[in-house]
Amino acid sequence: MSARTRRQKAAAATVSDEIDVSPGGNAAVISNEVKETAAVEDPDENVFLFYPNVIGYSRIILAVASLYYMPLHPRTCSLLYSISCLLDALDGVAARHFNQSTTFGAVLDMVTDRCTTACLLVFLSSAWPRWALLFQGLISLDLASHYMHMYATLSMGGAGQSHKKVDSSRSWVLYQYYHSRTVLFICCALNELFFIGLYLLSFSSPILSPSLLQPIPDSQGQSAQPGNPAHPVPTSLFASPWSAGALELARANKMDSFWPWVITGISAPVMALKQFINVVQLVKASRWLAEGDLANRKAARAVKAT
Repeated sequence: MSARTRRQKAAAATVSDEIDVSPGGNAAVISNEVKETAAVEDPDENVFLFYPNVIGYSRIILAVASLYYMPLHPRTCSLLYSISCLLDALDGVAARHFNQSTTFGAVLDMVTDRCTTACLLVFLSSAWPRWALLFQGLISLDLASHYMHMYATLSMGGAGQSHKKVDSSRSWVLYQYYHSRTVLFICCALNELFFIGLYLLSFSSPILSPSLLQPIPDSQGQSAQPGNPAHPVPTSLFASPWSAGALELARANKMDSFWPWVITGISAPVMALKQFINVVQLVKASRWLAEGDLANRKAARAVKAT
């Protein structure tokens, strides 16, 4: 018998020892060596270093940089903030191209969106204190609707269910919003563009952000009372350069207001639509969770009755 034949018989004997030939067996050849080989061949992937997630980290860095320039540098801030928002579309393309869609990436993307928008609205609240309640309401609506929607999707639809997969029977509005990438991109982009326009108007519009030191008729005289527009020395009014009054003075007349008004006017209808979608999303998610609660209570009663 040749050496090759002996090796073949030995291999056949090894395989036959690993076949389950019992009456209820599956007759499947599974060896420890095969398992170890499969484990070695299976790549040890690092989800945190997936391309779309790296893009997500870049968005965070750009957003933080835009916040640094936000108080007094509108052009630099708007550029950095806009690039961060536009990368939101690129990470989805990268996830599909490299087959690297992950739950971590989806959550990272949503958290980044919510936090950056909230930070911009916080600034607008400080720029226009009279409208602070409105901006606070928009922050609350944005956070609440997306949190409720994602929680309802994960708890009711399953851990592997994406928050963007909405059945048309549950909500026609949300189905149209999430089903089309084009619609989703336009709504999100123009919603952010509206708030960027408002941000630029806080530097340029004398209608929305008048200077704190406006000349008044001479008959009223000069007063040393803090906050009086007639006070002759602005630095004595706002000793701290980071006070609200000093920041408003520093923002005054930094740029022309024409294009900010155009940006705000064009994007305003889409922003209103986006807030309507947020309301629908909040209501639908609440009802979905309530349906789950009722189903669980019904099941619990049935178990108790048996």
